[in-house]
Amino acid sequence: MDLVIFDLDGTLLNKSSEISAFTLETLQMLKDKGIAHTIATGRTMSSAQRIINGYDFELPHVYCNGVALWDPKSQALTLSNLLNQTAIESIVNYSIEKGIAPFVNTIDSDHQHIIFHPPLQREIEKNLVDKYYKKSKLKLRPLSSLKPDCKVTNISMIGDTALIQPLWEHFNGCDSLVAYSGTAVEGDHYSWMDVHHQSANKGSAVLNLKAQLGATNVICFGDSYNDESMFTIADECYAPDNAKSAMKKLASEVIGHHHEDGVAHFLRARFSL
Repeated sequence: MDLVIFDLDGTLLNKSSEISAFTLETLQMLKDKGIAHTIATGRTMSSAQRIINGYDFELPHVYCNGVALWDPKSQALTLSNLLNQTAIESIVNYSIEKGIAPFVNTIDSDHQHIIFHPPLQREIEKNLVDKYYKKSKLKLRPLSSLKPDCKVTNISMIGDTALIQPLWEHFNGCDSLVAYSGTAVEGDHYSWMDVHHQSANKGSAVLNLKAQLGATNVICFGDSYNDESMFTIADECYAPDNAKSAMKKLASEVIGHHHEDGVAHFLRARFSL
C-alpha cells in the first residue's frame, strides 16, 4: 500500500499559497484510484485548513511539524511534544530581549487556535496581525494572559532576516528545542521562524500514520529543512525544483517547480492518472 505525504508551502501550493485547479484535479484522480494521501505541514491546523478548504483530505493530517495530528473522520485531535513552561519562558524572554515579538500558538479544549503575543513594535508584526490574524478565525490574546496550563504547540516569529537568523542559531543551539526558518512572503529580506520541542518533527508523525494505516511504501514531497525528517524515513522522497539544495541532495529525484504544478505532473506520470 502506497502512502503519499505532501508538504504544503513551496511544494503542493503555488506562489499564491493556493492549490491550483490542475493540482486539485490531480488529487481527485489520486483519490478515485484509491491511492492513500494526506498532508504534513508546519502550518497550524487553522492556517492550513483555510488553504486546503477546496479539497477533502480524508486521512489524518499532520500539522505544526508533527505536534498535531487531526483525524477529519472522527474529529479527533492528538497532540504530542508540546513546549513546557521552562522552554516557553526561555523562548519568549530571549525573543523580546532581542526585539522580536513571539507569537505563542496554543490549542484549547475545543480545538481552537489561540495566539498570545506581547505589544508589537515592528511594522511587519503589526501587518501580520492586521492583515491576516484578525481576518481569520484565530483568537488573539495578550501574552500577559497566557496561563501555565495552556497547550503550546510552537512559538512563531517574523522580522528582518538579520534579526531572525541569530535567533534561529540560538534556539537550535538549545538541546530541548528545534527551530525552522525560511523567507517570508512579505519580501526576501524578511524571514519567519517556528520554534518547537526538539522531538517534534514530521517524520515521527508520518511513521505513526504509516503504522496506523498498514502502509508499505511511503512517498513524501517537500522542499525545506522541516521536511528532512520525513525524507529520512520515506521509501521515496521528491523535491520540487525550487527546494533547498540540501533537500534536493536527499531526494530520490528532483521534480518540477511548485509554481508549475510540479507535484501534480509527477503524480500523473508516476501513477498513470
